[in-house]
Amino acid sequence: MPLQTLPLPPSELGESPFWHPVEKALYWCDIQGQVVHVWEPDSGRHRQWSMPSEPGCCAPIAGGGLVIGLRNGLYRLDTAKDSGGPTALTCLALLPPEQHDTAVLRLNDGRCDTAGRFWAGSVIAPRTAPNAALWCLQADASSATGYSLRHMAGDNFTANGLAFSPDNRTMYWSNTPEHRIDQFDFEVTTGAITNRRPWVQFDRKVEGQPYGGRPDGAAVDVEGNYWVAMYEGACVLQLSPAGEVLQRIAVPVQCPTMVCFGGKDLRTLFITSARAGRPAQEQQAATPAGSMFSLQAGVGGLPVNFFALVNRK
Repeated sequence: MPLQTLPLPPSELGESPFWHPVEKALYWCDIQGQVVHVWEPDSGRHRQWSMPSEPGCCAPIAGGGLVIGLRNGLYRLDTAKDSGGPTALTCLALLPPEQHDTAVLRLNDGRCDTAGRFWAGSVIAPRTAPNAALWCLQADASSATGYSLRHMAGDNFTANGLAFSPDNRTMYWSNTPEHRIDQFDFEVTTGAITNRRPWVQFDRKVEGQPYGGRPDGAAVDVEGNYWVAMYEGACVLQLSPAGEVLQRIAVPVQCPTMVCFGGKDLRTLFITSARAGRPAQEQQAATPAGSMFSLQAGVGGLPVNFFALVNRK
């Protein structure tokens, strides 16, 4: 089946899509639009929640609702509420201001691991120093708040591409402006990450030469291949575990932003994109920038992981 444009409003900066297997619904964030969306393909129902700041990433919570990374911290969204705002949000953890200056930093790409931890990277603007970081939130019954938040890595400008290998031994994390995807050794029992090393380095933009884009959001399939949206490259790449390009999928917008696997068999690839900052001709095209797409991937993806809330007995 060819690539399909979905009947949804364009996002200013679509990100963090995931397929909810129980609700049979697609969730995603519009970061610049400050909205979280959900769409049920079978019924066509579309809902949204307004956020008080940019929702960089989201993931489902075991028991209902979402965990969301906003500019200053991690929150729980009650999706039973009809709209966003203070009554629908509960703060789980604030980012420490001495390490996360909200004047220049906000949360960006993130997801949960199979142990129920929520990982979220940040982005710095302007890019004066590589002070973007990777944070990990997990339930902690010994903490007064019920949750602990750890700083896991740094030396980044725009954290993206967070994903885990099927065997839970490797974590991927990209630095988009540097055109690089890194790997870490991952220990799922403790959440420890070690041995950071470059995995794939893409060519930077050179005036007058073809440009393939830079690595944005990603997802991993059951065979361990890494599917990454190439921002400004008008394509999605499927990379082997060795970093080889297995497939290049063209998309009809210049800036795809992230992918996820969904549908009943997890073989549908959903692709978000961005319209913020794009030229008028892209925003007003027949397929406008910010559209969302789907296609049959030919391979199944890993299911979304749920955030584990604290269990106080």
